[in-house]
Amino acid sequence: MEEIVNRVQKSGIITLDLTSFLPKEEVVEIDLKDNLWNELVLREKDFRSFIKEHNWSSYEHKVVAVFCSADAIIPTWAYMLVASALAEYTPFVYFGDTTQAQKGFIEDRINALHIDDYADARIVIKGCAEIPDPEALFLKLTTRLRPVVKVLMYGEPCSTVPVFKKPRKA
Repeated sequence: MEEIVNRVQKSGIITLDLTSFLPKEEVVEIDLKDNLWNELVLREKDFRSFIKEHNWSSYEHKVVAVFCSADAIIPTWAYMLVASALAEYTPFVYFGDTTQAQKGFIEDRINALHIDDYADARIVIKGCAEIPDPEALFLKLTTRLRPVVKVLMYGEPCSTVPVFKKPRKA
């Protein structure tokens, strides 16, 4: 009886799955609407009191999405005060809702990739990822890896779509 050979494993193809880039930390939201007077205006004095009195340590080791769900003009410094208060507890602070925070987190992970680890590698970027705005993230990952990889593909190792192949040197 012949031994079953995993040709994909023998090929040396590296599979990257964008879902593995999702945060392992809990994603929580801070909606600035809760700090508006009549859901219209942010009063600086009241907001600074909130910043001073809020339990920011509850966000330790979490991914924080900061936004305002009310149709109000929020001054830029308000977001900056929130980020400053959170800085002691988490580096993962993003503008927007949970989905936008997850996307920002993944983009940060893509930017932090040690692309030299993928030099002359054969890479498959796994498709069908259950992630927010996957096209933008696939684009980002492709742009990041293309300068160093030998082959870049999309899909599954058993069924890929070629994206890029480094030309052979003469």
